[in-house]
Amino acid sequence: MTKKYAALLRGINVSGHKRVPMPELRTVLGELGHTDIATHLQSGNAVFRSEDEDESALAAALEQAIHERFGFSVDCIVRSGPYLAAVADGCPFPAAELEGKQLHVTYLDRAMDAERLTGLDAQAYLPEAFELGDRCVYLYAPDGLGRSKLAAALARPQLTKGLTATTRNWNTVAKLVEMTRV
Repeated sequence: MTKKYAALLRGINVSGHKRVPMPELRTVLGELGHTDIATHLQSGNAVFRSEDEDESALAAALEQAIHERFGFSVDCIVRSGPYLAAVADGCPFPAAELEGKQLHVTYLDRAMDAERLTGLDAQAYLPEAFELGDRCVYLYAPDGLGRSKLAAALARPQLTKGLTATTRNWNTVAKLVEMTRV
């Protein structure tokens, strides 16, 4: 039985770097044997069906195929539709009351140990706030991600060392949930 997934590619099509056209990404996913393929925006969001249930293996195969096709490495995180819905449902912030640019989810390739965050003085960044979730970090940034000092602090190498992370605004989070519904 096939399952719907979203592939979240990190750092593509930003300022002309690591260019991956979405039609070619859809082709790559098809060549990997996936079906019901669709992309969202130009920032590396693809939805597909697969019989494989190993998200890490799906991500590794996509990373390899992208490297072979385009000649550069791209980190990928693959998550199932039910996982994406659970992340959206578990949001600790009032998503319905906020603009999409104010709320973000950073998806992680694995769980982040909460001890990594003990040295971060969250009070110093108010009204910005974050919460650790299941293989994700929720970020409330009222002035947007680009102006967020908390987002910059959360991205420091000592906090993210050894993790693959990629961030999506709430509009994209909601759209991927919609696209991965069975």
